Amino acid sequence: MSAVLAPASSADDGAQRLAAAGLRAYARIAAAWRLSVDEQLVLLGQPPRSTFFAWRKQPEKAALPRDTLERLSNILGIYKSLQILLPDAAAADAWVRQPNGAPLFAGRSALQRMLSGNVSDLHLVRRYLDGVRGGGWS
Repeated sequence: MSAVLAPASSADDGAQRLAAAGLRAYARIAAAWRLSVDEQLVLLGQPPRSTFFAWRKQPEKAALPRDTLERLSNILGIYKSLQILLPDAAAADAWVRQPNGAPLFAGRSALQRMLSGNVSDLHLVRRYLDGVRGGGWS
């Protein structure tokens, strides 16, 4: 008896399209922030280099782990918040590398915090920026 492959559900198709869109957006953000390949890998949770380059080459075929999707969501949220808070694109893109006196950063840049490698660090930077957008300095 041969196995029959079930067609992918529309939910799977939607998730795949979102993952591909997220990867394409990430490539643009990485260029804007002048991230090295090594920095990009850390922000994505250290996927193997070959996997990362396969994702870049064909994002529509990328099967992203949940952790990577969460990381992408946080990075896109950080980018969006910066574009809103700092309407000058160059200033928004430069912000991630500038030393920051907020307690969360302790004089380091947001990128240094994000490069700690933990998804929670990405989430903290995103929450910080969301707080600033909301009028507070959380």
